[in-house]
Amino acid sequence: MYSALKHLHLTTVALTFCLFIVRGVWMLIDSPRLQQRWVRIVPHLIDTALLASAIGLTLILGQYPLADGWLTAKVLGLIVYIILGSIALKYGPTKTIRVVAWLAALMVFGYIVSVALSHTPLGFLAAH
Repeated sequence: MYSALKHLHLTTVALTFCLFIVRGVWMLIDSPRLQQRWVRIVPHLIDTALLASAIGLTLILGQYPLADGWLTAKVLGLIVYIILGSIALKYGPTKTIRVVAWLAALMVFGYIVSVALSHTPLGFLAAH
């Protein structure tokens, strides 16, 4: 069960990242594709599977946010990523703000992945 759940989690991480990149590029070029129905629905489906697999993994492993610092860092990073992504793709009042938010969201995404790989709250910010 663990292996399948981890595979689902990693697959949805990759899918959400790729789709966020594509949607960001479409935002940059003012593509009408951003308004297509599937573009507004599919990310929510992927993110739901991502969240469900994350919850399942925490239950299987017995590691929980607030109890394990690196998971707390991932959850806080996720909140920042969601806010920045919303500004980038929906709520940013100007294109400049949307682009800056998109780039910042990509950096936060990288931080979240580095925390997941290193199991340390500093992620790539840790001195080696």
